[in-house]
Amino acid sequence: MSPIKRAVTAGLLGLSLLGVAACHAPGKPAWSGLGDPNRGAVLITQAQCGACHQIPGVENANGLVGPPLVHFARRTMVAGLLPNTPDNLVRWISDPQSVTPGNAMPSSGLSPRQARDVAAYLYTLR
Repeated sequence: MSPIKRAVTAGLLGLSLLGVAACHAPGKPAWSGLGDPNRGAVLITQAQCGACHQIPGVENANGLVGPPLVHFARRTMVAGLLPNTPDNLVRWISDPQSVTPGNAMPSSGLSPRQARDVAAYLYTLR
């Protein structure tokens, strides 16, 4: 490889790595712009999600009907159907029946903003 090609390749590689590093600033979670996780924890309690799910950090969230939500942020799928992305999680939280009619999860009745707050909380569960 010529010295010019090597320099260009090294420069492009450096720019690529710099771009990746900029996407995830140190100490700042990847989902930080989604919603308010503190409000999400309150909403989880108010919506009684813990009646069906075990949810770390939420008082009395010891349900055994739905799956436990421990380490939710590490999961690759939402409800075993959708890739675990913020948009998919908010959609699932807002209206799971629109994703899979007849599934056991009821509609939450949360607004889009509230669903984003709940999603933000779930993404804190690493």
